Amino acid sequence: MSKNTPMKDRMVTIDGVDLRLALADEMPILAVGSELVKNQLRACWLTSKRGNELPLSPRILGPPGVGKTTVAFTVAREFTEEVFIFQCTSDTRPEDLLITPVIDSGQTIRYHASALTTAMIRGGVCILDEGNRMSEKSWASLAPLLDNRRYVESIIAGIKIHAHPEFRVAVTMNEDSSTYEIPEYILSRLQPQVRVAFPTAEEEREIMTVNLPYADEELLTLVSEFLGRCHKYELPVASRDGIHIIRYAGRLVEKMAISPPEAITQAAEQIVGEEYAQYLDPTYEPEKTPELSFADAEFFLTRFKPTGEGN
Repeated sequence: MSKNTPMKDRMVTIDGVDLRLALADEMPILAVGSELVKNQLRACWLTSKRGNELPLSPRILGPPGVGKTTVAFTVAREFTEEVFIFQCTSDTRPEDLLITPVIDSGQTIRYHASALTTAMIRGGVCILDEGNRMSEKSWASLAPLLDNRRYVESIIAGIKIHAHPEFRVAVTMNEDSSTYEIPEYILSRLQPQVRVAFPTAEEEREIMTVNLPYADEELLTLVSEFLGRCHKYELPVASRDGIHIIRYAGRLVEKMAISPPEAITQAAEQIVGEEYAQYLDPTYEPEKTPELSFADAEFFLTRFKPTGEGN
């Protein structure tokens, strides 16, 4: 369903309850590279015609900004035109995931289906973005959907909704500190794990070029090399940061009449911070923590050896 879908086509009735469906999402840029990850996702969502095999529900892991949602959306569009993205947060409630009651101007309760529920009904793909932000209470409402039962039950609307045979779902998760731990009985349903790593130098340049087709070549080169050095030292600087740096730097060049290298330096310091912006310099090497010799270690342990009570 596009934004221009007539309202009457967005209404369905299930067990006597009228539901207003959500609109599908659009992404202007599809993922480039990451063919290994794409093939793994395709394998998760393929179904066999020889039996009643159901699609798998993978969890897509990786650092922030490496394109987990973009990769999932790109592959999802190969299976359906209707892809829905649900942004998970620590405040997400079960009714937010399923069906939300809304009181209209006539004081009548109307029920709005979430992106997830709409995908279930229409046979689309839903991407639960940053799923490790949700509480166990919210995840518990999805337990029957993620196993062979393939349904959800809305207490608010008093109905049970069975998933369309073509419905598929994936969950993206950032590998950083999250608000809640996902319970084991949910993790056992979100299988397999698909990991998205930082792109190679060639993929990085392609990502920059596709997302910024009109960017200055010098800016593209400087930032691509910068990102490569950040990946080398496993710094939390991703392609998304590089895209922001180039966009901002291009405007600084235009408005402040400064050189591209100066603009990149200023943009990097404002976007990823001065500590990481140092890696713009190809000769920069981070200081290594000096290794203790055996004698130094023995002295340290002796000097700071804890004493017992009364000593």
